[in-house]
Amino acid sequence: MNSWLSNMERKFGRYAIKRLTMIMIILIAAGYILMMVVPNLVQYMELNIDSVLHGQVWRLVTWLLIPPSAFNFFTIIMLFFYFSIGTSLERTWGDFRYNVYIFGGILITLVVAFITYAAFCAAGAIPAEVGNAIGMFFSTYYICMSILLAYAATFPDAMILLMFIIPVKMKYFGWIYAAFMAYDAFRYIRVAIALRNALYFIPVIAMLASVLNFLFFYFFLKPGFRMSREQKRRQQEFFRQVRAAGGGRDPFGGNAARGRDTAVRGGVVDGNARIVNIQPRHRCEICGRTDITDPDLEFRFCSKCAGSREYCMDHLYTHEHVK
Repeated sequence: MNSWLSNMERKFGRYAIKRLTMIMIILIAAGYILMMVVPNLVQYMELNIDSVLHGQVWRLVTWLLIPPSAFNFFTIIMLFFYFSIGTSLERTWGDFRYNVYIFGGILITLVVAFITYAAFCAAGAIPAEVGNAIGMFFSTYYICMSILLAYAATFPDAMILLMFIIPVKMKYFGWIYAAFMAYDAFRYIRVAIALRNALYFIPVIAMLASVLNFLFFYFFLKPGFRMSREQKRRQQEFFRQVRAAGGGRDPFGGNAARGRDTAVRGGVVDGNARIVNIQPRHRCEICGRTDITDPDLEFRFCSKCAGSREYCMDHLYTHEHVK
């Protein structure tokens, strides 16, 4: 799937929207202004599927203008936070993949909203009530949350200051958010069972739609931000064999880093821990791995770097472009 996405990027990458995060923040800010100027206008902008099917097709787009939360003191901080993490993802993944993630989340939200509406109406629910419930809970809030999850998965060791005081790694912050979302889902399910009202399952479905986008992209279309466990194991085995070739010490004068670089540039270790002078065809500019040390690894040239610079798939979208 990742190679398929790479092929799509080569063909259609030039059509990707640049600075998409900034555009999203501007739309959210415009939504806040609309809510202040014309408060009642929001009810005509929600993703009410029943209204869409009755001709109000503009709702398929206008729901993206509705802010994820009410305006307060922390709104500006929230906007700066999402601008920061969204821009970081945009630079790391590249414009095309970030576009795919954002618009994929929007598309999944729309598809799930229509399926939910059809399922509840088929079960005997009143269409107008189902449409109102979908319009209330299917919002940009979960689109923003999917960005947070993606950032936590991409930069798990990045630090943020919780309440401007407590330093927390993003991976823990992501788990904290997941725990709160699970708690909210449990609360809605409990209310639905207690009141015997299936409409309270709709917010749970909206949560699952946002998580579905994150899980699908990260596990099936992830750009390969980090080496997998298997790749790390092969790399460690390679370096162990290089050290073994020198009788338990580094065979390149005691400088392990220089020894690894020399081994990667000029050779490979065979089963008897001997350095065989075989020139590789592909070599990553960042980690130095080649098609000899990692036969299953894919390599690509970066079109944004000056000269013919080649990178492995783990660093193709994470390196700094050479101008």
